[in-house]
Amino acid sequence: MTTPSWDPAQYLRHAGHRARPFTDLLARIPALPGDRPRIADLGCGPGNVTVLLAERWPTAHITGYDNSPEMLDKAHVDHEGATAGGGRLDFAHADARVWTPEEPCDLIVSNATLHWVPGHTDRFAEWIAALKPGGTFAFQVPDNIDAPLHALMRDLAATPRWKSRLADVLRHTDSVHTPGVYLDRLARLGCATDVWQTTYFHVLTGEDPVLDWVKGTGLRPALTALADDPEARDAFVTEYRDLLREAYPSAPYGTVLPFRRLFAVAAKEA
Repeated sequence: MTTPSWDPAQYLRHAGHRARPFTDLLARIPALPGDRPRIADLGCGPGNVTVLLAERWPTAHITGYDNSPEMLDKAHVDHEGATAGGGRLDFAHADARVWTPEEPCDLIVSNATLHWVPGHTDRFAEWIAALKPGGTFAFQVPDNIDAPLHALMRDLAATPRWKSRLADVLRHTDSVHTPGVYLDRLARLGCATDVWQTTYFHVLTGEDPVLDWVKGTGLRPALTALADDPEARDAFVTEYRDLLREAYPSAPYGTVLPFRRLFAVAAKEA
């Protein structure tokens, strides 16, 4: 899978829809052990949902981590600094494949990131170990790799025209595990664990809104791989757009994008 380049402006075009799962995740996180919690947001992107952590825990010192310079630049400019409750919000570069907390955390949270991290379940033990007693590890990931949104992209990339450049670029079907796998892995690490799935039915508007959505996320590896050949990039996007139009027909009120997500909240014993 290609490490994609990210476009914060494109990603934020659907910020409201993308933020809702994070607010649903936060609602299930229990009280944190510290009065001034130390919180790590792993895969913070442009920081627009990291600020929700400061609203929930206004005295916390929160660090958002990401490996995209473009996303971090946006987060630094828009959100870094002291928070209204006396806490602090800052951002730093990190790769989730190797990141380890530099100090004990009350909360490690990750929003729509771990599906980009091969072998992410192997990182859980180290992250749980870095939690303070009574701390929490919580994450949500898209759980729709079998949906037309992704299946059509992979099928197109595997055709003779595109196979040599794109067949090994996109996320594979094993990028997210079943809920039972996450429950078992976290429970065996001694955590009280809550795992669930939710399917959101996003009503999108505008021209080719599903394509516009995926340009900010799942299509990024293909766009990155074809960045040096704009003509080929545009041709692939056009073919993919036509497939999406059939799979996600528009209605008078907009275009419905069903989107399943998987959530996990693991609380370490106090």
